[in-house]
This record gives sequence, C-alpha cells and structure tokens, in this order.
Amino acid sequence: MLLSVQDIDTYYGQSQAVHGVSFEVGEREVVALLGRNGAGKSTTLRSIMGLTPPARGRVLFAGRDIAALPPHHIARLGLTLVPETRDPFALLTVRENIMLGWRKGSAYPLDRLVALFPLLEELLDKKGSELSGGQQQMMVMARGLAMGPRLILLDEPSQGLAPIMVKAVSEALGALKGDDLTIVLVEQNLQMAVELADRIVVLENGSVADRFDAGVARADPARLEQYLAVH
Repeated sequence: MLLSVQDIDTYYGQSQAVHGVSFEVGEREVVALLGRNGAGKSTTLRSIMGLTPPARGRVLFAGRDIAALPPHHIARLGLTLVPETRDPFALLTVRENIMLGWRKGSAYPLDRLVALFPLLEELLDKKGSELSGGQQQMMVMARGLAMGPRLILLDEPSQGLAPIMVKAVSEALGALKGDDLTIVLVEQNLQMAVELADRIVVLENGSVADRFDAGVARADPARLEQYLAVH
C-alpha cells in the first residue's frame, strides 16, 4: 500500500476531531473519503499532510512513518494537499502561481497541465485575483500537480463551483485517474466522487463508519446515502 493511515487520533486543542481512523490506499488508486459536514474528512487530510499532526497513531507513506514530519518534508516525499480554501497568490499571474509549485522532473510540466485544464491556457497571464472560483480551483490543482506528487489529497475540489466548472474539474480528475497518480478525494458531489473512486471510506463523527468498493455505491446508492442524510 502506498498510504496506510493507522488508528489516528487528532485534536484541535482539547477537542478531538478524529477518532481512531484507519484506511489504506494502493498505488494508482482513487479513494473517496465521504461523510456529512463535520465528519472529520478535512482534518484527516490535514493529519496525513502534517498540518494538524495526529496525537496518536501512524501514517505510513511508501512504508515510512510520516506522522511526526513537518509538511514541507512530507511534500518532498511526494505527497501534496490541495485544500478547499484554494489560496491563490493574488498578485502573481496564473503561470507564476503554477510554476511556484513546479519541481524538476515532475510528470506535469506546464504544457501537460494546460492540456488537463484547457480553460487555463487563455488565463496564464492573468493575476490570481482576477479569476473566478472555478478558475482558481483549476489553478491550485495544477499547482499541486506541478510538484510531481505520487499521491495527491484533494479537499472538496468542486465546492462552490458553477456546473460548467464542476464538469471541467471532473473531467480533469478522470484523466488523472488514467495516470500513475494516486488520489484521496474528499467531495460533497456524490455522483462525481462515486464515479471517480475505486473505494469509499465513510466517516461519521470523526470515526470510520463504513468502507466498500465504489461499485457497491453505484449499484446500491442507499448504502452510501444512509450516512449522508441530514438528521
């Protein structure tokens, strides 16, 4: 397994957000972490990336325990997080934003990123502050890929986007699935998540409530929807 999250507990101050979460991700696999708002999905990604380190448990990446490493060290090992906040550099151009993340030897040079996100081609010389939310999302995804990761953590890539932008992001992720890239996806758009994922891990109140192949959710949507209904 490329990534193995083993029984992690994560806190914000005295408040525990993640309770004994465990799951694995194989090479070139897409695993979707799904659940209602506040289920611990984003915190789990932050724990993997070292931004909110787990207080207990282990995170193994390519067999190495990275749970105590700082985020920049984890990134150098080939793991990238694209957060839901997007955070473009407003005064830099799109080209400059993307190339900030570029690493020599990356499988994603600029021309390949533009092929993945065709809408970016005409925006390369615009400032980050001039982009719509959907355009910013494509830009920060491209910046994350420019680092040449083995595994990318995507936190709500379609959140707040217009339908045409959701379609563009979904198409790009579908293309990435055909590459050697491994993806952990947090996503509220269930149709997109279930179509892209190989396996699904459901979080509820900070714990793993269920896990199954995505084909199960495609054949029996109620298996997943029972965890996502608003009570």
